[in-house]
Amino acid sequence: MILNYRQKKSTLPESKQSSEYIFIIHGLFGSLSNLSGLASELQELHHTISVDLRNHGNSPHDDSMTYHEMAADIFALADHLNIERFSIVGHSMGGKVAMACALLNPLRVNKIVVADIAPVTYPDKHNDVFVGLKTLTREPIKNRKEADLTLSTSITTPEVRQFLLKSLIKRGEHYNLLFNLAALSANYASIRAWPEFNNIFNQEALFIKGEDSDYIRPEYQPDILKYFPKAKAKMIKNTGHWLHAEKPKTFNRLVKAFFK
Repeated sequence: MILNYRQKKSTLPESKQSSEYIFIIHGLFGSLSNLSGLASELQELHHTISVDLRNHGNSPHDDSMTYHEMAADIFALADHLNIERFSIVGHSMGGKVAMACALLNPLRVNKIVVADIAPVTYPDKHNDVFVGLKTLTREPIKNRKEADLTLSTSITTPEVRQFLLKSLIKRGEHYNLLFNLAALSANYASIRAWPEFNNIFNQEALFIKGEDSDYIRPEYQPDILKYFPKAKAKMIKNTGHWLHAEKPKTFNRLVKAFFK
């Protein structure tokens, strides 16, 4: 599957450009616009490719979305763009896709940045989100204010609702969600899970944690080092799971420093 993407060439003169291509991958319910600020900053030195994962944004829909399949989509897009080796930045589910790429074909991946996720199986953290979204889509969506009100009956955090509503677009008289809610719901167990891999990734890997998030715990360190023995960790204070949106300057600075 060829994913929807947005490619940005380095803004430097060709003689001063880095040869690094960096794929940027969003998380669950997101799209390539979520990390657009990071893409713009990395573009100063590097070439970036922001992607919509399958069943997200403007990428094709599919009934299945395992991490092996989503990683294969990234490699298929790299082949389509004639990019042999590249690095990856991924947030949450996108971080798991980044890890899967590095482990499935470590010879093609230079470095990875994994934002607030670990190679483990997580409990259900999105039941309220799925309940709210399913309620929202039972009737035609007339406007964003009405959509936010409907979501608020299940999702109490305004920031989460605003994030979800970024994928609401108007088509004709009504609004529709860009992501494939039915497929995400059907595949949620697979998305929460972490498949076993036989390889290790012996290149640099940076794991960035939000201080107030519980997605990366101390007890997950052995799982990280099992697959990524050269992993380093950074923490951004006073941030949760959406660390790249809560403190974008700090997040972008850490990522840029890692790729220098």
